[in-house]
Order: sequence, then C-alpha cells, then structure tokens
Amino acid sequence: MATIRDIAKQAGVSPATVSRVLNYDQELSVAQETRQRIFEVAEKLNYTKHKRSPKMGRALIRLVQWYDEAEELADLYYLSIRLGIEKKAEELNLQVRRETLNELSESQVTGTIALGKFDAAQIRQLKQLDDNLLFVDFDAMQLGLNSLVVDFDQSMDLVIDHFIQQGHQKIGILSGEEVTKHNLQPIEDPRMLSFKKKLEQLNLFRPDLVVTAPFSMEAGKAAVNEFIAESNDLPTALFASSDALAIGGMQAIQAAGLRIPEDISVIGFNDVSVAKYVSPALSTVKVETEWMGELAVTTLLELAKEYSPVPRKIMLGTELIQRASTN
Repeated sequence: MATIRDIAKQAGVSPATVSRVLNYDQELSVAQETRQRIFEVAEKLNYTKHKRSPKMGRALIRLVQWYDEAEELADLYYLSIRLGIEKKAEELNLQVRRETLNELSESQVTGTIALGKFDAAQIRQLKQLDDNLLFVDFDAMQLGLNSLVVDFDQSMDLVIDHFIQQGHQKIGILSGEEVTKHNLQPIEDPRMLSFKKKLEQLNLFRPDLVVTAPFSMEAGKAAVNEFIAESNDLPTALFASSDALAIGGMQAIQAAGLRIPEDISVIGFNDVSVAKYVSPALSTVKVETEWMGELAVTTLLELAKEYSPVPRKIMLGTELIQRASTN
C-alpha cells in the first residue's frame, strides 16, 4: 500500500500534514484545495494500475453528481467512484462533462451517469434529458431505469457473521442519515435495513443500540459521544455505515476511555484509503469503488450500442477487510 511519504511527495506537502488530514485532525488549519489534493492522491495511489485500453474515438459522457466537492471530502465514497469514472474515461479516450442538476446542458452525449441519490422530480428531469441513463449507487429499477448498486444484504451478512463468530451478542449500528437535495426527502440507509433484517432473523436486533448521524466524521463523533454519555448498556461491537462515520465513532469511543477493539469492536463501510491510516487501522467492508466507477462507464457504452428491452440492474458484492479495530 502507498505510504504517507508517497502521498506527501505527490501532493506536495509534508508527511505530517498528510497524516493529520487522513486522520481528520480538526485542529489542523489547511486549505480545502490542499485537503482535496491529499485525499485524491491517496485514493489514486490505492488504485491498481491497468494498461490503457484501445482508443474508441472522442465520445462524450455526462456525469451528474449529487455531491459537491466539499461533501466529497466529508465522505470519500463518491470521490472514489468519480475518480474511477474519470480514470476509465481517460483510458478509453472519452470526455467526461461534470454537470449539476441546476446546470444541465442539452449537449449531445453518448449517455449520462447519475451518481448519488435523486428524488422523483430530479429523475424525471434526467429521463427527459437523455434516454441512455445509468444511475450509480441508486436503485432505480422500480422506475424502469438502469442501475448499478451494492449488494447490502451480502455486506451485512459478512459484518454480522464476523461479529457473531467473535462472540458478540450486543451489536450496534451507527447508521447514516441523508436527504435529497431540493425537496429534502429522507433517504433510508439501505445498510440499516439489511442490518436490521439480519439481526431480527437471529433475534439479536436491539433498537436501543441504533445511533444515527449524517455521513461525516464530525457527525459520527458527536452522535457516538452523546450515545455513550446517555447509555447504560453499550454494544460490544459497532458497525458504521461509512468509514467516515466509523472514524468519528472511534474517536468518541477512545475519548470516553474505552479501548478498540477490547471494549468495542468497530467495522466501517467502503474501505476508502483513509481506513488504513487511522489508529487503530479500521476493519471495513470493501466496496470496489474505483471498479464501480469503471464499470459504470463500460456499462453506459454497452447500453449505447444496442437497444435493451428491459432495464438493467447490476449488483456488486463486497469483501470484509479485517484490521486492528476488530478482534
């Protein structure tokens, strides 16, 4: 894996700055441009190098994102997918035009990738704009639209089976809160739904061990701080719906004088580059986010080549990466 020094060299900053940024040091004063450069370099150095594919002509694809650059830095999941999209497009000699829902162009494109969560009005807007439309990390199958998503049931099986094998019975979750951009409609966390279903099957689900917070390190830390202060019965194992939430939760656990993993084991979700560098190193469910972005590009091109009579839904499996935050 890439070292702190490798990242520092490419980002043009000191190793100490890299270390503090990757550990979400809130006392560090650094420009957002520098912070973004460090995170992007860390993600890119974590990628497997591929040979360049044969050039296909300078086609144009539209990328519509629901996260802006500041939100990407709060939770690196969508940053990593975007970088995968851009990397594959570069390999295939494709142009990527990044657009927001507020500034959609009417340019002729090979297709549109919609990355993130969208409400009904936004989906109608995108459908009117482009017939060749692929949603990434959003299940639009019921609306008759192509989708590329993670298999959350399989992911939660990995997490809960591991916790149970380690002897845990009190298993909690730090679930993510999200809303759509314009209408502010709540979005259910699919990890929470799968987590609850799995534990209910095992008669182990406890509503009092459910904590929720927006998808950021700061929100995760604040939510777990409050939970620890108010609870008389803490979980011995905690799953967090993103690595950023997990890292915030770990900081709160350690600030309370509890040990990880001796007192509470922690597993995150995504396996962004930061997970390796925090202390203790974070066990997490690895989503192949770079490949997810690459697959979005190749799937969009396939859909453009020939008519598909029904929508396509691709589900990606995951892998549990065990590090020092679990027993």
